[in-house]
Amino acid sequence: MKTVTLALSFFFVSIIAMAQEKTGIDITITIDNITSNEGKVLAGLHTEDTFMKGQGLQNLQSSIKGGKVTLTFTNVSPGNYAIMAMHDANENNRMDYQANGMPLENYGMSGNDMAMGPPTFNSAKFTVGDEDLEMNIRF
Repeated sequence: MKTVTLALSFFFVSIIAMAQEKTGIDITITIDNITSNEGKVLAGLHTEDTFMKGQGLQNLQSSIKGGKVTLTFTNVSPGNYAIMAMHDANENNRMDYQANGMPLENYGMSGNDMAMGPPTFNSAKFTVGDEDLEMNIRF
């Protein structure tokens, strides 16, 4: 009887040990005003140090269905972040620009600031606390 009890104890302990506990916060973004289903949407989660300087802490991409995408950044630690997203219509994995420096492809930021000029971290930032977040980003 002790052997059966010991075996069952090891079995339950191994199940509990293998169960993954969620760490960090999930941030789900929805973009629902994409002008076409061509290409894909690229999105990056940034800190002030990475904002407008290249790859984010997490980078996601999604195909477009019905002019809409939903993406989820997972296991995000508390802190201040910003999300940058763009419609990569020609799937070259970068923003394309006109000769005068204006973007050719649609883009958006957390905070949905549509001011003229390049976006700033302060206008796009949000704070991650201890609860999952959902937000809409407009292009």
